[in-house]
Amino acid sequence: MHSDEPTDGAATGAAEPELLPLLAEPADGVPEPIESSEQLTELIAAMAAGTGPVAVDAERASGYRYSQRAYLVQLRRAGAGTALIDPIALPGLSQLGAALADAEWILHAASQDLPCLSEVGMYPSSLFDTELAGRLLGVERVALGTMVEQHLGVRLEKGHSAADWSTRPLPHDWLVYAALDVELLAELREVLAGLLAEAGKTEWARQEFEAVRLAPAPAPRADPWRRTSGIHKLRNPRQLAVVRELWQARDSYAAQRDVAPGRLLPDAALIEAARVLPKRPGELAALSVFGGPRQRRQLSRWFGAIERARALPDSELPPITGGSGDGIPPASRWRDRDPEAAARLAGCREAVNQLAEAHSVLAQNLLASDVIRRLCWSPPQPVDETAVRERLAELGARPWQIELTAPALTAAL
Repeated sequence: MHSDEPTDGAATGAAEPELLPLLAEPADGVPEPIESSEQLTELIAAMAAGTGPVAVDAERASGYRYSQRAYLVQLRRAGAGTALIDPIALPGLSQLGAALADAEWILHAASQDLPCLSEVGMYPSSLFDTELAGRLLGVERVALGTMVEQHLGVRLEKGHSAADWSTRPLPHDWLVYAALDVELLAELREVLAGLLAEAGKTEWARQEFEAVRLAPAPAPRADPWRRTSGIHKLRNPRQLAVVRELWQARDSYAAQRDVAPGRLLPDAALIEAARVLPKRPGELAALSVFGGPRQRRQLSRWFGAIERARALPDSELPPITGGSGDGIPPASRWRDRDPEAAARLAGCREAVNQLAEAHSVLAQNLLASDVIRRLCWSPPQPVDETAVRERLAELGARPWQIELTAPALTAAL
């Protein structure tokens, strides 16, 4: 599933969108979703007999469901055509994954789809990420539709990226959208591979694609409730405790029902309850959102969370500002906590930005901001290029990144 953005022809060098031909449906038509084991067996044979790389995509139901499982998997390969697979109706796709084990997989924004594909038993042994290729080429706007317009001169019929893909049956126009997501990936890959070769970035891309393919699941986020929208408006530890308890109650209930948390209770409702601190259930029900029919049925759940926060001793209240979970304070506080570290960070960021501009690559892809932050907070001692290279490798930087940035970072440190 990919987000799409308007295309600015002047910014990308592409023709104005209205002048480009519109690809409204796949050239071979829209296949019906595969829902039976018999259909899957036929597809496995067809895909195994196909040639060249395989274009892969998956659709989730983000914003509707709690889980990030795949609700549709799309494939396209020369000699086999396009297939749409309903993984909910099938026990697993590991045999299909095994049939494609020797093929290069082409995905757009692979890090978004690989986790849900692995859940159904599909793992690539080789990867080409068209979105990441664009970033390595210095392209800032890397939505699939935008890149297809710029590099292939075709507009895709888009518009259902935020749909509830757990819907059954899936509407025909959604299936059109899904099939188009893999229709031109192979052609786009060839163009981007050529541009990477011209820029001397083929090896960069290989290392980046492999890092995405082998990336472990992210560690649980420290204090995820602190990401509640609007929490910056609260400056009282007791109010923060209310948000924490409500967030945890909502998250548990959302997981139980497999519903996106925000559909049960929006973030704004958590913030409002924490701000008002209602003393009785009736006061909570009087607040916006909480008085609705569905919320009244769960009022004891939400008010119970508030009561738990109210009963906490002061020693167990959360601090106003949380850390990153790794012992490093937010960069905005470095100037007060450690002015020398703040100066190192500013210098290293500037060095990376200059290198990124010189090599026509996005700064965040030249070196992740978290790597820079960790390096600057705790630099090697003594600071020399060998030590900096070793520290960058420890922090997960790829060899091409270390080669380009280590000298400048050493000087900045």
